[in-house]
Amino acid sequence: MENQTKVTEFILVGFPSHPGSQLLLSVLSSTMYAVTVIGNACMIFIIRTDSKLHTPMYFFLENLSILDICYSSVITPKAALTFSLGKRIISYNDCASQMFFFSLFGTTEAFFLAVMAYDRFTAVCNPLLYKIIMNKRLCVFMVVGSYLSGCINCTIQTGFTFSLSFCGSKEINHFFCDVPAVMYTSCSDTLVNEIVMLALCGSIIVGTALVVFISYGYIIITIVRMPSAESRLKAFSTCSSHMLSVCLFFGTVFFMYAQPGATSSPNKSKAISILYTIVIPMLNPFIYTLRNKEVKESLKKKFKKKGVFFVPLLRMRMTTVSN
Repeated sequence: MENQTKVTEFILVGFPSHPGSQLLLSVLSSTMYAVTVIGNACMIFIIRTDSKLHTPMYFFLENLSILDICYSSVITPKAALTFSLGKRIISYNDCASQMFFFSLFGTTEAFFLAVMAYDRFTAVCNPLLYKIIMNKRLCVFMVVGSYLSGCINCTIQTGFTFSLSFCGSKEINHFFCDVPAVMYTSCSDTLVNEIVMLALCGSIIVGTALVVFISYGYIIITIVRMPSAESRLKAFSTCSSHMLSVCLFFGTVFFMYAQPGATSSPNKSKAISILYTIVIPMLNPFIYTLRNKEVKESLKKKFKKKGVFFVPLLRMRMTTVSN
C-alpha cells in the first residue's frame, strides 16, 4: 500500500514512431471518432423519429448506438491527444476511471449483442409469439441487466487491478488504461489477477458468444426451411448485419481477454485494441444501415422531406438574385 500510494500518474507509451506518423494516427483516430459519433447519433435520431422503427429490434439497436458513442468517447479523444500533442501522462485516478468505464461499456456491449441475437431468434423462429415474448418490460429488463452485468465486471476488474503495487516503471505499454497493460506494469505478483481476468472475462465472452451462435444456429435452420425465397432473403438480410458485427467484436475481445497469456504480448494487443475501441463502434451504424431495408427506407423519406423543404427555398433565392 505504501508503494501504491507513491504512484500518482502513469505514462501511456502508445505507438512509438516518427512524429509525422503520430500526427497521422491522431488525424485518423479523430476522424473515426467524429464518424462514430455522427453515425450513431444519426441512427438514434432515425429510430426515435420514425414510428415504424419503434420495435424491440430497433430499441436494442438504439441503445447499442448510445453505448458505442460512450464506449468510443472513453478512449479515442485521449488517444488522439496522446498521438498528436504527446500528452502521454495520465493521472492514477483518471487511469482507474478510464479502465472502469471502458470495462463497463465493453462488457455491456457483449451482453447487448447476446440480447439482440435472442431478439432475432424469437422474431424468426417464433414470429407469432414475438410481440408477446419481446414485450416492453422484458426489453427494458434486458437492457438494465446488461448494464448491471457490466457494472459487476468492471468493479471487479478495476478493483483487482488497482489493488496491485506500482513501484517500478510507470510506463503503460498501450494507448489507454486497459486491464492487461496496467497489470503488466505492476511490480506485484499478478497470477491471481490473471486468473480472475481469464475466468471472469472468459466466462462472459464465451457465455454471450454461445447465446449468439446457438441463436443463429436455430435461425439458419429456420431460414433454410422457409418455403419462400423472398422470406428467406428478408430474414437473412435482417440477421446478417448483426452477425457481421458479432464476429468482429467477439473475435477481437476473445484474443485480448479470454486466452491464457493475454498480458504477454502488449504490442499485438495494442494493434488489436484499435479494432474494438475505434473501428468497430464506427462501423456498426454503417453495417446496420447498409444491410437493413427498413433503415434505408426511413433515410430516403428523411432526405425526400428535406428536398421538399429546400427546393422552394432555393427557387426563392434564385428569383431574388435574378431580380
